[in-house]
Amino acid sequence: MVKNGEKNAAAMRDIKVVKKILITQPRPESDKSPYFELERKFQVQLSFHPFIRLEAISAKDFRKQKIDLSYYTAVVFTSRHAIDHFFRICEETKVNVSQDTKYFCITESVALYLQKFILYRKRKVFYGADGTNKSMFDVINKHKENEKFLYPCSENQQDNEIVGWLKANNCEFVTPFMYRTISNDVKEVMASSEFDIICFFTPSGVKSLFDNFPKYKQNGTKIGAFGSNTSRAVEDAGLELEIKAPLPLAPSMISALEKYLSGAVKKK
Repeated sequence: MVKNGEKNAAAMRDIKVVKKILITQPRPESDKSPYFELERKFQVQLSFHPFIRLEAISAKDFRKQKIDLSYYTAVVFTSRHAIDHFFRICEETKVNVSQDTKYFCITESVALYLQKFILYRKRKVFYGADGTNKSMFDVINKHKENEKFLYPCSENQQDNEIVGWLKANNCEFVTPFMYRTISNDVKEVMASSEFDIICFFTPSGVKSLFDNFPKYKQNGTKIGAFGSNTSRAVEDAGLELEIKAPLPLAPSMISALEKYLSGAVKKK
């Protein structure tokens, strides 16, 4: 029989390892970021290092795809990057986006980012309930009749599940490439410290890890992932996923980390 003292000691050993967390995104510009409040609250050290960088595809190269953007009536967005590059290409190619265009987004936060470019109206902006492809498909399914879909994505990465769904549901669509994703060299970052938690935000970030370390072993490191596509990439890579967002009680990576760390503290 395990005594309470032994249980507490084991729990404290688990807590002790959660000291350094690697966020695979740029450091927030504002000191008021909730990440820093999380850092203070749980006395952990956060390091910010983007695992990927995006390279814009020029308007000249985009035209070689021979896609008439004005022909399409709906756009599917899975990231803020895709939104940025879609409107950049529209501006550079002098395409006026119709006010009647519909936008289908993977999460509410991606949908709200559209306010940077359009007059946000709920009747033309839609998003999934829980950040999964399935929830976005459920929304698209209600509004897909007579729509022609654009799915802007990276030249070297697109979500085959989304493409498969559009095909299976007989949707007229194209997948214009507007940017390419490049893995950053993070060998020095990873060698400089042993991180207890690594948080990923895109499938490309997971790919970057293995581009840098083809034989990477998790060895007890906790892995966090934001978005269903990122979660699937983590699991497909053979890694154990410990921290997942968005979920009903953890709509962001920050809230998912807080939930995880709070649960760990309670075990003390």
